[in-house]
Amino acid sequence: MYNNELKKYLIKEEEHTFKGWDFSYLNNRWENEILPWDYKKILLKYLNPTDTLLDMGTGGGEFLLTLNHPHQLTSVTEAYEPNIKLCQEILAPKGIKVYPITENNQLTNIPSNHFDMVVNRHESYDENEVYRVLKKGGIFITQQIGAFNNKDLATFFDDNHTDQFPEMTLEKSVQRLINKGFKVIDQQEYYPKIKFFDLGAIAYFAKIISWEFIDFSVERHFDKFIDLDKRIKEVGYIESTEHRFLIISKK
Repeated sequence: MYNNELKKYLIKEEEHTFKGWDFSYLNNRWENEILPWDYKKILLKYLNPTDTLLDMGTGGGEFLLTLNHPHQLTSVTEAYEPNIKLCQEILAPKGIKVYPITENNQLTNIPSNHFDMVVNRHESYDENEVYRVLKKGGIFITQQIGAFNNKDLATFFDDNHTDQFPEMTLEKSVQRLINKGFKVIDQQEYYPKIKFFDLGAIAYFAKIISWEFIDFSVERHFDKFIDLDKRIKEVGYIESTEHRFLIISKK
């Protein structure tokens, strides 16, 4: 009886609607180790009030708006259709330029030598295109999710798990930027811990992060949740290891 109720609960969590890039549904249900750098402070250190700014993969613009940069100098890109709608509803009326894109057409509809700063948190990018749209002397700051993100938890669910983005390491990313002609100002890397305090949080998270938890479903992996249920009752949480790196570069 308990297992049946557990499965119903987990399926409900798995199906919960996700909007923007907003994980507030998991508030008090998980804990993320703080990174040794502050992404927002770093951006504000380099961002001047008169700079033209591009935020790549802005989600619903939640983080961007906290920068309080002049809206008429701000542009965003977004590829996820529900988020594009959010951007058009929330950001465009404020005067922020919204560029809907596809994975294969990230910046080609943006003029060359246009931005003083391009920022990118957890979004894919093409070094050639970033270089093209930046003005001479422009700054590119990116915080990326590394190749080994949540590998321990993903491997727990799938014994045959393979890294989907092996090229996303700090060393390889820095070298690609240098090869393009960027000057790398700073680089940092860290493996923060993440703790989940209930199984529903894991079901919700794993379904969203589908590129790490390949072919995930509660139904398919319920036996694994039985094992996790025993572990969480023993120690109070399930831990996974994330992978983050930061690069600050200049054209």
